Amino acid sequence: MRRNRSQTAKRRSHHALKGLRLAKDSAGNLYLPHRVNPTTGMYKGRVVIDVIAEKKRQSRREKRREKALRESGQETGQKEEADKSAAT
Repeated sequence: MRRNRSQTAKRRSHHALKGLRLAKDSAGNLYLPHRVNPTTGMYKGRVVIDVIAEKKRQSRREKRREKALRESGQETGQKEEADKSAAT
């Protein structure tokens, strides 16, 4: 059976996209509620993730990866980005 336009529109009235509800921490950073704040690493007033140690770990991994790429003879991509920024 064919549905007319009004019935189709009524059915689709619930298909609209809704905005995200975000929470603010004391510094004003936005984050998703009921999740760890990625900026501070806190959840319900407690430190759950050591953000500083995580950043140090990430930088060590990136340095190690770049070193391995240089040793294998591949480009890391940073040189290309620097050339692009210097050209513009």
